[in-house]
Amino acid sequence: MRAITNEQFNNIINRIPEENIRLQKLIKTHVFSTTKEAEIALLIKQYHSSLIALLDQTLENQKEDTSRKLILKKVFKVLLSNIDELLSFIETRFSTNLILDERVPEMYLSVTKKELKKKLDKLKSNASLTLKAHPAFEIILKRLYHFINSTHLHYEVTFRDIFYKKTLVQGLGGLEYNKEEVEAYSALDEFLIYLNFNSKAYMNLFTNHIAKQINRHDSTIEKMDTLLYYYKAFNQLHRKPEMILNPKFHDLETVLGNWFTQEILYLEKKLHLSVVPLQSKKKNPVDKQAIAKEKQKVLCMLSTDQMGLILRASDELRILVAKSMSQVFKTIVPHLSTPYKEDLSYDGMRSKSYVAEERDKQIAVETLERIIKKIKEY
Repeated sequence: MRAITNEQFNNIINRIPEENIRLQKLIKTHVFSTTKEAEIALLIKQYHSSLIALLDQTLENQKEDTSRKLILKKVFKVLLSNIDELLSFIETRFSTNLILDERVPEMYLSVTKKELKKKLDKLKSNASLTLKAHPAFEIILKRLYHFINSTHLHYEVTFRDIFYKKTLVQGLGGLEYNKEEVEAYSALDEFLIYLNFNSKAYMNLFTNHIAKQINRHDSTIEKMDTLLYYYKAFNQLHRKPEMILNPKFHDLETVLGNWFTQEILYLEKKLHLSVVPLQSKKKNPVDKQAIAKEKQKVLCMLSTDQMGLILRASDELRILVAKSMSQVFKTIVPHLSTPYKEDLSYDGMRSKSYVAEERDKQIAVETLERIIKKIKEY
Protein backbone atom coordinates (compact mmCIF):
# COMPACT_ATOMS: atom_id res chain seq x y z
CA MET A 1 0.00 0.00 0.00
CA ARG A 2 2.83 2.40 0.78
CA ALA A 3 4.01 2.24 -2.82
CA ILE A 4 0.83 3.97 -3.96
CA THR A 5 1.19 7.72 -4.32
CA ASN A 6 -1.38 10.31 -3.27
CA GLU A 7 -2.05 11.03 -6.94
CA GLN A 8 -2.88 7.36 -7.51
CA PHE A 9 -5.15 7.39 -4.47
CA ASN A 10 -6.98 10.41 -5.89
CA ASN A 11 -7.37 8.61 -9.22
CA ILE A 12 -8.92 5.66 -7.36
CA ILE A 13 -11.32 8.01 -5.56
CA ASN A 14 -12.40 9.55 -8.89
CA ARG A 15 -12.69 6.16 -10.56
CA ILE A 16 -15.01 4.59 -7.94
CA PRO A 17 -18.17 6.59 -8.93
CA GLU A 18 -17.45 5.84 -12.60
CA GLU A 19 -17.32 2.11 -11.80
CA ASN A 20 -20.56 2.49 -9.86
CA ILE A 21 -22.36 3.85 -12.96
CA ARG A 22 -20.72 1.22 -15.19
CA LEU A 23 -21.89 -1.60 -12.90
CA GLN A 24 -25.45 -0.27 -12.80
CA LYS A 25 -25.54 -0.25 -16.62
CA LEU A 26 -24.01 -3.73 -16.73
CA ILE A 27 -26.61 -5.14 -14.32
CA LYS A 28 -29.48 -3.63 -16.35
CA THR A 29 -28.01 -4.99 -19.58
CA HIS A 30 -27.67 -8.50 -18.13
CA VAL A 31 -31.22 -8.45 -16.75
CA PHE A 32 -32.86 -7.14 -19.93
CA SER A 33 -30.98 -9.65 -22.08
CA THR A 34 -32.33 -12.54 -20.01
CA THR A 35 -35.90 -13.77 -20.52
CA LYS A 36 -36.16 -16.48 -17.85
CA GLU A 37 -37.34 -15.24 -14.44
CA ALA A 38 -35.31 -17.87 -12.56
CA GLU A 39 -32.08 -16.77 -14.28
CA ILE A 40 -32.81 -13.09 -13.55
CA ALA A 41 -33.48 -13.87 -9.87
CA LEU A 42 -30.21 -15.85 -9.63
CA LEU A 43 -28.26 -13.07 -11.36
CA ILE A 44 -29.62 -10.35 -9.05
CA LYS A 45 -29.01 -12.45 -5.94
CA GLN A 46 -25.39 -13.06 -7.03
CA TYR A 47 -24.76 -9.35 -7.57
CA HIS A 48 -26.42 -8.52 -4.27
CA SER A 49 -24.47 -11.16 -2.31
CA SER A 50 -21.18 -10.11 -3.95
CA LEU A 51 -21.74 -6.48 -3.00
CA ILE A 52 -22.48 -7.42 0.61
CA ALA A 53 -19.29 -9.54 0.68
CA LEU A 54 -17.35 -6.58 -0.78
CA LEU A 55 -18.90 -4.35 1.88
CA ASP A 56 -17.77 -6.69 4.66
CA GLN A 57 -14.24 -6.91 3.23
CA THR A 58 -13.99 -3.14 2.88
CA LEU A 59 -15.00 -2.68 6.53
CA GLU A 60 -12.39 -5.24 7.60
CA ASN A 61 -9.68 -3.49 5.57
CA GLN A 62 -10.72 -0.16 7.04
CA LYS A 63 -9.80 -1.42 10.52
CA GLU A 64 -6.16 -2.08 9.55
CA ASP A 65 -3.66 0.38 10.95
CA THR A 66 -1.78 2.40 8.33
CA SER A 67 0.50 5.43 8.24
CA ARG A 68 -1.58 6.96 5.43
CA LYS A 69 -4.76 7.20 7.44
CA LEU A 70 -6.18 10.43 5.99
CA ILE A 71 -6.04 9.51 2.31
CA LEU A 72 -7.16 5.92 2.98
CA LYS A 73 -10.02 7.17 5.11
CA LYS A 74 -11.22 9.19 2.14
CA VAL A 75 -10.91 6.16 -0.18
CA PHE A 76 -12.88 3.95 2.19
CA LYS A 77 -15.55 6.64 2.67
CA VAL A 78 -16.12 6.96 -1.09
CA LEU A 79 -15.99 3.19 -1.59
CA LEU A 80 -18.52 2.44 1.17
CA SER A 81 -20.85 5.16 -0.07
CA ASN A 82 -20.81 3.78 -3.62
CA ILE A 83 -21.29 0.18 -2.49
CA ASP A 84 -24.30 1.31 -0.47
CA GLU A 85 -25.63 3.15 -3.54
CA LEU A 86 -25.27 0.01 -5.65
CA LEU A 87 -27.08 -2.06 -3.04
CA SER A 88 -29.89 0.52 -2.93
CA PHE A 89 -30.04 0.43 -6.73
CA ILE A 90 -30.53 -3.36 -6.74
CA GLU A 91 -32.97 -3.34 -3.80
CA THR A 92 -35.08 -0.62 -5.40
CA ARG A 93 -35.08 -1.72 -9.04
CA PHE A 94 -35.08 -5.49 -8.57
CA SER A 95 -36.73 -6.02 -5.18
CA THR A 96 -39.04 -8.71 -6.61
CA ASN A 97 -35.99 -10.84 -7.44
CA LEU A 98 -34.60 -10.76 -3.89
CA ILE A 99 -35.54 -12.77 -0.82
CA LEU A 100 -36.41 -9.72 1.26
CA ASP A 101 -37.34 -11.61 4.43
CA GLU A 102 -33.78 -12.83 4.98
CA ARG A 103 -31.90 -11.42 7.96
CA VAL A 104 -29.31 -8.79 7.04
CA PRO A 105 -25.64 -9.31 8.02
CA GLU A 106 -24.39 -7.21 10.96
CA MET A 107 -21.79 -5.37 8.89
CA TYR A 108 -24.34 -4.44 6.25
CA LEU A 109 -26.78 -3.28 8.93
CA SER A 110 -24.09 -1.12 10.54
CA VAL A 111 -23.20 0.60 7.26
CA THR A 112 -26.85 1.04 6.34
CA LYS A 113 -27.57 2.77 9.66
CA LYS A 114 -24.67 5.17 9.13
CA GLU A 115 -25.76 6.02 5.58
CA LEU A 116 -29.37 6.45 6.69
CA LYS A 117 -28.27 8.78 9.49
CA LYS A 118 -26.36 11.00 7.05
CA LYS A 119 -29.35 11.24 4.73
CA LEU A 120 -31.79 11.74 7.59
CA ASP A 121 -29.68 14.49 9.18
CA LYS A 122 -29.50 16.23 5.81
CA LEU A 123 -33.23 15.83 5.27
CA LYS A 124 -34.03 17.21 8.72
CA SER A 125 -31.81 20.21 8.10
CA ASN A 126 -32.96 21.00 4.54
CA ALA A 127 -36.67 20.14 4.82
CA SER A 128 -39.13 22.85 3.86
CA LEU A 129 -41.02 24.71 6.58
CA THR A 130 -44.26 23.09 5.39
CA LEU A 131 -42.83 19.60 5.78
CA LYS A 132 -41.33 20.40 9.20
CA ALA A 133 -44.68 21.79 10.35
CA HIS A 134 -46.52 18.56 9.51
CA PRO A 135 -46.94 16.53 12.75
CA ALA A 136 -46.32 13.29 10.85
CA PHE A 137 -42.78 14.41 10.00
CA GLU A 138 -41.84 14.28 13.68
CA ILE A 139 -43.31 10.77 13.97
CA ILE A 140 -41.19 9.63 11.01
CA LEU A 141 -37.99 11.17 12.37
CA LYS A 142 -38.54 9.66 15.81
CA ARG A 143 -39.09 6.18 14.38
CA LEU A 144 -36.12 6.29 11.99
CA TYR A 145 -33.69 7.73 14.56
CA HIS A 146 -34.78 5.03 17.02
CA PHE A 147 -33.91 2.38 14.41
CA ILE A 148 -30.55 4.03 13.64
CA ASN A 149 -29.45 4.61 17.24
CA SER A 150 -30.66 1.36 18.85
CA THR A 151 -27.90 -1.15 19.49
CA HIS A 152 -30.33 -3.95 20.34
CA LEU A 153 -33.58 -3.96 18.39
CA HIS A 154 -36.41 -6.19 19.66
CA TYR A 155 -36.91 -7.72 16.22
CA GLU A 156 -34.80 -9.33 13.47
CA VAL A 157 -33.89 -6.80 10.79
CA THR A 158 -34.53 -8.09 7.27
CA PHE A 159 -33.71 -6.76 3.81
CA ARG A 160 -37.39 -5.78 3.58
CA ASP A 161 -36.95 -3.47 6.60
CA ILE A 162 -33.86 -1.89 5.09
CA PHE A 163 -35.48 -1.50 1.68
CA TYR A 164 -38.54 0.17 3.22
CA LYS A 165 -36.53 2.67 5.26
CA LYS A 166 -34.29 3.59 2.34
CA THR A 167 -37.35 4.12 0.13
CA LEU A 168 -38.99 6.23 2.84
CA VAL A 169 -36.00 8.53 3.31
CA GLN A 170 -35.38 8.87 -0.42
CA GLY A 171 -39.04 9.67 -1.05
CA LEU A 172 -39.21 12.28 1.71
CA GLY A 173 -36.33 14.12 0.10
CA GLY A 174 -38.20 14.32 -3.20
CA LEU A 175 -41.55 15.58 -1.91
CA GLU A 176 -42.77 18.82 -3.49
CA TYR A 177 -44.14 21.22 -0.89
CA ASN A 178 -43.65 24.50 -2.70
CA LYS A 179 -47.11 24.55 -4.27
CA GLU A 180 -50.22 25.41 -2.28
CA GLU A 181 -52.04 22.36 -0.95
CA VAL A 182 -55.38 22.06 -2.73
CA GLU A 183 -56.09 18.33 -2.48
CA ALA A 184 -57.86 16.49 0.35
CA TYR A 185 -54.55 15.24 1.72
CA SER A 186 -51.08 16.74 1.94
CA ALA A 187 -48.19 15.45 -0.17
CA LEU A 188 -46.73 13.81 2.94
CA ASP A 189 -50.00 12.02 3.78
CA GLU A 190 -50.32 10.77 0.20
CA PHE A 191 -46.73 9.48 0.28
CA LEU A 192 -47.17 7.69 3.63
CA ILE A 193 -50.41 6.07 2.45
CA TYR A 194 -48.60 5.05 -0.76
CA LEU A 195 -45.89 3.34 1.31
CA ASN A 196 -48.35 1.75 3.79
CA PHE A 197 -46.80 3.59 6.76
CA ASN A 198 -48.89 1.66 9.30
CA SER A 199 -47.49 3.34 12.41
CA LYS A 200 -50.14 3.47 15.15
CA ALA A 201 -49.06 7.00 16.06
CA TYR A 202 -49.46 8.17 12.46
CA MET A 203 -52.84 6.50 11.97
CA ASN A 204 -54.14 8.11 15.17
CA LEU A 205 -52.86 11.47 13.95
CA PHE A 206 -54.52 10.94 10.57
CA THR A 207 -57.96 10.08 12.01
CA ASN A 208 -57.78 12.96 14.52
CA HIS A 209 -57.10 15.38 11.66
CA ILE A 210 -60.04 14.10 9.59
CA ALA A 211 -62.32 14.17 12.65
CA LYS A 212 -61.44 17.84 13.22
CA GLN A 213 -62.31 18.69 9.62
CA ILE A 214 -65.65 16.91 9.94
CA ASN A 215 -66.55 18.40 13.33
CA ARG A 216 -66.18 21.93 12.00
CA HIS A 217 -69.69 21.46 10.60
CA ASP A 218 -72.80 21.64 12.74
CA SER A 219 -75.31 19.60 10.76
CA THR A 220 -75.07 15.83 10.44
CA ILE A 221 -75.61 16.02 6.68
CA GLU A 222 -72.65 18.38 6.23
CA LYS A 223 -70.52 16.12 8.42
CA MET A 224 -71.52 13.13 6.30
CA ASP A 225 -70.70 14.96 3.06
CA THR A 226 -67.25 15.90 4.38
CA LEU A 227 -66.58 12.38 5.64
CA LEU A 228 -67.59 10.83 2.31
CA TYR A 229 -65.38 13.34 0.46
CA TYR A 230 -62.31 12.34 2.50
CA TYR A 231 -63.19 8.64 2.20
CA LYS A 232 -63.49 8.86 -1.57
CA ALA A 233 -60.19 10.74 -1.80
CA PHE A 234 -58.54 8.11 0.44
CA ASN A 235 -59.73 5.23 -1.76
CA GLN A 236 -58.44 6.97 -4.89
CA LEU A 237 -54.87 7.34 -3.60
CA HIS A 238 -52.18 5.03 -5.03
CA ARG A 239 -50.62 2.19 -3.05
CA LYS A 240 -47.22 0.57 -3.65
CA PRO A 241 -47.61 -3.23 -3.71
CA GLU A 242 -45.80 -5.36 -1.13
CA MET A 243 -44.80 -2.35 0.97
CA ILE A 244 -45.42 -2.10 4.71
CA LEU A 245 -43.65 -0.43 7.62
CA ASN A 246 -44.57 -3.04 10.23
CA PRO A 247 -45.38 -6.47 8.71
CA LYS A 248 -46.64 -7.70 12.10
CA PHE A 249 -49.46 -5.13 12.21
CA HIS A 250 -52.54 -4.55 10.05
CA ASP A 251 -52.21 -2.65 6.77
CA LEU A 252 -52.81 1.08 6.95
CA GLU A 253 -55.55 0.72 4.32
CA THR A 254 -57.38 -1.89 6.42
CA VAL A 255 -57.26 0.12 9.66
CA LEU A 256 -58.18 3.49 8.15
CA GLY A 257 -60.76 1.94 5.80
CA ASN A 258 -62.48 0.35 8.80
CA TRP A 259 -62.40 3.69 10.66
CA PHE A 260 -64.07 5.47 7.74
CA THR A 261 -66.71 2.73 7.46
CA GLN A 262 -67.58 2.86 11.17
CA GLU A 263 -67.83 6.66 11.14
CA ILE A 264 -70.11 6.56 8.08
CA LEU A 265 -72.38 3.99 9.75
CA TYR A 266 -72.52 6.11 12.90
CA LEU A 267 -73.54 9.24 11.00
CA GLU A 268 -76.06 7.26 8.96
CA LYS A 269 -77.70 6.09 12.19
CA LYS A 270 -77.79 9.67 13.48
CA LEU A 271 -79.53 10.76 10.28
CA HIS A 272 -81.97 7.88 10.53
CA LEU A 273 -82.77 8.56 14.17
CA SER A 274 -83.17 12.32 13.81
CA VAL A 275 -86.39 13.56 15.43
CA VAL A 276 -88.93 14.86 12.89
CA PRO A 277 -90.65 18.05 14.09
CA LEU A 278 -94.45 18.32 14.26
CA GLN A 279 -95.77 19.48 10.89
CA SER A 280 -98.15 22.38 10.64
CA LYS A 281 -101.84 21.51 10.16
CA LYS A 282 -103.19 21.26 6.65
CA LYS A 283 -106.48 22.87 5.71
CA ASN A 284 -107.44 19.93 3.54
CA PRO A 285 -107.47 16.60 5.48
CA VAL A 286 -107.53 14.65 2.21
CA ASP A 287 -104.20 16.17 1.18
CA LYS A 288 -102.76 15.31 4.58
CA GLN A 289 -103.74 11.66 4.20
CA ALA A 290 -102.28 11.55 0.70
CA ILE A 291 -98.97 12.96 1.94
CA ALA A 292 -98.87 10.50 4.85
CA LYS A 293 -99.52 7.63 2.48
CA GLU A 294 -96.82 8.84 0.09
CA LYS A 295 -94.25 8.96 2.90
CA GLN A 296 -94.72 5.31 3.83
CA LYS A 297 -91.41 4.05 2.49
CA VAL A 298 -88.73 1.68 3.70
CA LEU A 299 -85.51 3.48 4.59
CA CYS A 300 -82.46 1.66 3.21
CA MET A 301 -79.00 2.49 4.57
CA LEU A 302 -77.34 1.59 1.25
CA SER A 303 -76.77 4.08 -1.55
CA THR A 304 -78.86 3.94 -4.73
CA ASP A 305 -75.91 2.44 -6.63
CA GLN A 306 -75.49 -0.32 -4.04
CA MET A 307 -79.23 -1.12 -3.96
CA GLY A 308 -79.25 -1.19 -7.77
CA LEU A 309 -76.52 -3.84 -7.82
CA ILE A 310 -78.45 -6.09 -5.43
CA LEU A 311 -81.72 -5.70 -7.37
CA ARG A 312 -79.99 -6.35 -10.70
CA ALA A 313 -78.29 -9.51 -9.37
CA SER A 314 -81.60 -10.70 -7.87
CA ASP A 315 -83.30 -10.30 -11.24
CA GLU A 316 -80.54 -12.01 -13.24
CA LEU A 317 -80.49 -14.94 -10.79
CA ARG A 318 -84.31 -15.11 -11.00
CA ILE A 319 -84.68 -14.57 -7.27
CA LEU A 320 -87.04 -11.73 -8.13
CA VAL A 321 -89.18 -12.72 -11.10
CA ALA A 322 -90.97 -10.15 -13.26
CA LYS A 323 -91.69 -9.47 -16.92
CA SER A 324 -88.42 -7.54 -17.19
CA MET A 325 -85.65 -6.03 -15.10
CA SER A 326 -87.26 -2.62 -15.55
CA GLN A 327 -90.46 -4.03 -14.00
CA VAL A 328 -88.46 -5.20 -10.95
CA PHE A 329 -87.02 -1.74 -10.40
CA LYS A 330 -90.31 0.02 -11.21
CA THR A 331 -92.20 -2.07 -8.67
CA ILE A 332 -89.72 -1.96 -5.77
CA VAL A 333 -87.79 1.34 -5.97
CA PRO A 334 -90.75 3.74 -5.38
CA HIS A 335 -91.16 2.13 -1.94
CA LEU A 336 -87.53 2.78 -0.94
CA SER A 337 -85.66 5.84 0.32
CA THR A 338 -82.15 6.67 1.56
CA PRO A 339 -81.00 9.00 4.36
CA TYR A 340 -80.18 11.56 1.66
CA LYS A 341 -83.05 11.18 -0.76
CA GLU A 342 -86.74 10.52 -0.22
CA ASP A 343 -87.82 9.93 -3.82
CA LEU A 344 -85.66 7.62 -5.90
CA SER A 345 -85.65 7.19 -9.66
CA TYR A 346 -86.16 3.51 -10.55
CA ASP A 347 -84.86 4.09 -14.08
CA GLY A 348 -81.77 5.94 -12.82
CA MET A 349 -81.03 3.18 -10.30
CA ARG A 350 -81.37 0.52 -13.00
CA SER A 351 -79.01 2.40 -15.35
CA LYS A 352 -76.38 2.94 -12.64
CA SER A 353 -76.36 -0.77 -11.78
CA TYR A 354 -74.47 -1.34 -15.07
CA VAL A 355 -71.70 1.18 -14.33
CA ALA A 356 -71.16 0.75 -10.59
CA GLU A 357 -67.86 1.67 -8.98
CA GLU A 358 -65.67 -0.97 -7.32
CA ARG A 359 -66.31 0.51 -3.87
CA ASP A 360 -70.10 0.17 -4.32
CA LYS A 361 -69.64 -3.46 -5.38
CA GLN A 362 -67.53 -4.10 -2.29
CA ILE A 363 -70.09 -2.55 0.09
CA ALA A 364 -72.94 -4.49 -1.57
CA VAL A 365 -71.01 -7.76 -1.14
CA GLU A 366 -70.13 -6.94 2.50
CA THR A 367 -73.80 -6.16 3.22
CA LEU A 368 -74.94 -9.49 1.80
CA GLU A 369 -72.25 -11.28 3.79
CA ARG A 370 -73.55 -9.62 6.96
CA ILE A 371 -77.07 -10.83 6.09
CA ILE A 372 -75.75 -14.38 5.57
CA LYS A 373 -73.97 -14.24 8.93
CA LYS A 374 -77.14 -13.00 10.67
CA ILE A 375 -79.28 -15.76 9.09
CA LYS A 376 -76.80 -18.40 10.30
CA GLU A 377 -77.23 -17.08 13.85
CA TYR A 378 -81.00 -17.69 13.79
